[in-house]
Amino acid sequence: MNKSQKFLTSLLLTSGWLTINADGYRNPIIPGFHPDPSVVAVGDDFYLVNSSFCYFPGVPIFQSKDLVNWQQIGHVLDRESQLNLKGANVWGGIYAPTIRYDNGRFYMITTNVSNKGNFLVHTTDPSKGWSDPVWLAQGGIDPSLYFEDGRCYMVSNPDVGIWLCEIDPLTGRQLTESKRIWDGTGGRHPEAPHIYKKDGWYYLLIAEGGTEMGHSVTIARSRNIDGPYTPNPSNPILCHFNREAQYNPIQGTGHADLVQASDGSWWLVCLAFRQQNGAHHLLGRETYLAPVRWDKDAWPVVNGNGTIGLEMDVATLPLSPVSQKPQRDDFTSPTLGHEWVWLRNPDMTNYRLADGTLHIKATDVTLDDGNASPSMVLRRQQHISFTASTEVSLKDATPGMEAGLTVYASEPSHYDLYLTRTADGHRAIALRYRLNELTHVEKTIPLSERDSKVELRVEGKPSAYTFFYSLDGGKTFEKIASMNTRYLSTETAGGFTGTFIGLFATSPDGNGEAGFNHFDYIPEQTNQ
Repeated sequence: MNKSQKFLTSLLLTSGWLTINADGYRNPIIPGFHPDPSVVAVGDDFYLVNSSFCYFPGVPIFQSKDLVNWQQIGHVLDRESQLNLKGANVWGGIYAPTIRYDNGRFYMITTNVSNKGNFLVHTTDPSKGWSDPVWLAQGGIDPSLYFEDGRCYMVSNPDVGIWLCEIDPLTGRQLTESKRIWDGTGGRHPEAPHIYKKDGWYYLLIAEGGTEMGHSVTIARSRNIDGPYTPNPSNPILCHFNREAQYNPIQGTGHADLVQASDGSWWLVCLAFRQQNGAHHLLGRETYLAPVRWDKDAWPVVNGNGTIGLEMDVATLPLSPVSQKPQRDDFTSPTLGHEWVWLRNPDMTNYRLADGTLHIKATDVTLDDGNASPSMVLRRQQHISFTASTEVSLKDATPGMEAGLTVYASEPSHYDLYLTRTADGHRAIALRYRLNELTHVEKTIPLSERDSKVELRVEGKPSAYTFFYSLDGGKTFEKIASMNTRYLSTETAGGFTGTFIGLFATSPDGNGEAGFNHFDYIPEQTNQ
């Protein structure tokens, strides 16, 4: 490694998100809950979208020059007219999107399983807003688009198979009857279909096996877009549910999309998860990258043997690092950054930024409510080992008001560290866990009225979240207790989303306001 490479590596390490090394890159390329990736190349740029389920805004969109380093440029669905999430839980909302480009226009097609089904939106500039939804007749989930010679084809998976039809992408009108074109190789849940054309062949890429340990990617091809499709004799082309990958820290590989770079090289993005604390994963399904060899008239081969690793020692496109978010959000910007999201459709009048403080108005919607949107703003946990902290104060607090940090997996699964006004009017710090039907306050620490501002901290490790507080401005911290990570894992808590770190304010009578002076999110340098 030469001096310039060492300097760049050091710079990226201090940023807290190392995405490259001297010989290749590190997976995942987008860590934390970023599942179901879809990618498109437009000129020298790549654009990638992910599913977002019950969180608002929906469908984060990223831009890259090299497929390794990505910068979020916004969300595709950023207003309620595009995204109705009322009543959506961690199993609902926005499923897998596909992004495509044709004749100067970007298209994103997806499913809102909690409201009306398949739709698409479009734009000529993905960073400046997308159209309202165009609703589609063909059902199923994971819809995708393929453009050729002025025609637009849609594929999705109604009735446990892959179906094709032609549509008008601007009106959504279906122009041909839906036709079943492939059922996959026999794995359960054939889904995530994408069509590509190469060397006169139409290739149909899908996922099978369910989005758990047995997830895989299979492919078939035909001389005609509507089939019949012949499967690859070497299917699956990507799978970690085998002996080759049984000790790989990456599991659940699947739901892929292929893209060709301007130099002719082919690449695959897919979802997978990293396990911790035994056979558990908490960060959700993340976005991974692998090189693909795709010779003429041949089948694509992913990374040589159909598996991927954390450290990818492969040739890349010329690397183009992007600026990273600072570890501290001091809340001095006029709006929150793209990393912050809300549960379901928020009432934005409950949030304001002023004087370097995020003010959250308390409401009577609790973190356990599965229908409404609590006064809570969240960001993804993106690293297995990390520290997150904030300084919180209460204003006009009435008995029962709570405000603080939450490690949030779902309505019935979260750990909360908060400042509260007790029933007798005193202030206190409390640590609580909610695990399915069990809610328990682990510890309560009385405070004096002099302790007007309190620093709250959570440290994440593979097997535990440990909670702390400080009364001297963060100079010293007192440990409260540790909670086992596995109770917030997907295997225990369920759902399709990963773990978030949130700031919240609740009150039985809907009165009071919390002030958050800053928010720090610091990854452990040795842990991606």
